Amino acid sequence: MTEYVKRLQERRLNVWEQAKSLLDTAEGEKRDLTAEEEGKYQALNSDLDAIDARVKDFLEGEKRAKDAETAFETLLAQPIREDIRGKGSEKPDMGEQLRKFLRGEAGRSMDLKSPDGPVDHRALSKLTASAGANTVKTSFYNRLVAHLIENSGVLMAGPTVLSTDTGEQLQVPKTTAHSASASLVAEAGTLSANEPTFGQVPLDAYKYGFLLQISHELLNDTSVDLEGYLAMQAGRALGNGFGVHLVTGTGTNQPNGIVTAATLGKTGGTGVVGAPTGDDLIDLYYSVIAPYRSSPSCGWLLKDASVATIRKLKDTTGQYLWQPGLQTGIPDSILGKPVYTDPNVAATALSAKSILFGDFSQYFVRRVEAIRFERSDDFAFNTDLVTYRVIMRGDGDLVDTTGAIKYFAGGAS
Repeated sequence: MTEYVKRLQERRLNVWEQAKSLLDTAEGEKRDLTAEEEGKYQALNSDLDAIDARVKDFLEGEKRAKDAETAFETLLAQPIREDIRGKGSEKPDMGEQLRKFLRGEAGRSMDLKSPDGPVDHRALSKLTASAGANTVKTSFYNRLVAHLIENSGVLMAGPTVLSTDTGEQLQVPKTTAHSASASLVAEAGTLSANEPTFGQVPLDAYKYGFLLQISHELLNDTSVDLEGYLAMQAGRALGNGFGVHLVTGTGTNQPNGIVTAATLGKTGGTGVVGAPTGDDLIDLYYSVIAPYRSSPSCGWLLKDASVATIRKLKDTTGQYLWQPGLQTGIPDSILGKPVYTDPNVAATALSAKSILFGDFSQYFVRRVEAIRFERSDDFAFNTDLVTYRVIMRGDGDLVDTTGAIKYFAGGAS
């Protein structure tokens, strides 16, 4: 971690201590925040969010610079390959194939495939610096998927990811009810049937795509990391399109969103305009049974705008439920479980499903393995723009509907 990032982290903790001091003073005097104090508290919350954004942008820029430097070093160190002259048969690496494709020298289409296996429970964590991303060679595909994940809180939270070569419907067994408890049986007595209930979740392959246009001059003359730029733009676009359905999709002609599939864990009280109290979050936490709470994929999912409200809440011992991550790249936590944010989760409001908690590995995301990346010099021929088309197919659904993930709903009045 650079000294600059360390200073930002220290500043973030200092800002949080100032916010806590305001809240503790008001609580000690048994009153609400004054208008002036509320304004200062909101400003401190904005500072926390701004610092988070600055750290993220700095680390992302540093990563892009390293990727570009590595790419140029590789290119400059490479001998002239005989196969490029047509005299040999050595196969170019994927990075070189991509660069040739971007320049229009290697066909009009290429498939970007995951280097991982067909089932990936949390392997995507290698795409974050805190989990060792700097030790892993970064491909265009991984950079694209990293930006897709950054724009989808559901993908950040650690769902089970299934990658398939083809897009036919995939039937995944789901648990709809656990076995009942065992009962006493007399000697030679008959054992009663005690079986869990199963169903099936169909995972389809809905298509998401978009166009990106770049001028011929930029493509030909640029000295910037064009691969990184394209991966960032494509990943964000796919993340925004796919991500909204992973949260609120209806399950009809689109993924079944995690909010749609989750079950009610806690309804808020009256008089707080749909916002949770500290007791509400504790109740939501314990509405999820221990095996799910113990999962490494257990966490919280909510909207950024809801975090400022959560930062004020305390448990019965006076401890703040929300705690800042002490290291860059480590999520903040509520009651010891990581917090992920997604703009597609509802804001706190009456009857709104604004907070999710549970074992996100029970939510399955299906990705058809190849992400199609295609180029056309003819689509915008009259403007001399090169058009790239990116297409991904995927689906998502909750496979354990016994209460693995539950939501908080704002009070009805």
